[in-house]
Amino acid sequence: MSFELAVGPLLALLLGYLLGSIPFGLLLTRLAGEGDLRAIGSGNIGATNVLRTGRKGVAAATLLLDVGKGAAAVLLAHRLWPGVEGLAAIGVFFGHLYPVWLRFRGGKGVATLLGIALGLQWQVGITYALIWLGILALTRYSSLAGIVAGLSAPVAAAVFHRFDLAIVFLAFALLVLWKHRGNIGRLIAGTEPQIGQGAHG
Repeated sequence: MSFELAVGPLLALLLGYLLGSIPFGLLLTRLAGEGDLRAIGSGNIGATNVLRTGRKGVAAATLLLDVGKGAAAVLLAHRLWPGVEGLAAIGVFFGHLYPVWLRFRGGKGVATLLGIALGLQWQVGITYALIWLGILALTRYSSLAGIVAGLSAPVAAAVFHRFDLAIVFLAFALLVLWKHRGNIGRLIAGTEPQIGQGAHG
């Protein structure tokens, strides 16, 4: 591959990583006067932990912006370098999970993965969102809803005959599982708090 041909994929990957690494939860809670989100609740930078500040609006904004950056990375890559959207998706997901600005301690990827899914294959994104919201409504376990939604993505991609995306989503789902390993242990032990309870997120 020539340098010229490599530029597009590299830029898509870099753009994705930079977008993904914007810690909206951390920034918004500071702007709202709530201090460092990493010192609150579970210390996670996602919307569930933002909700523990009592600022529902800030939590909703965090959720939407984390979804938005996932979709934006994919759609911008499609516009600027068609054909390398998958690399932008990888970049934005890893940027959210492992942002260099926060010493590679980022979020758990559930909201950003929804944005990626909507950008890559909207049917998968809609399926993901419905399962996420459905499990959350039934159980009130944010972690369980995110895990099940993440695992649904590769299945949905296969159902919609996007087997190439199914492989990518499977890798993302495994990373979501890894980031939720503590939550999984608490779910098994029966000590995982529901939304509105406790400090784990």
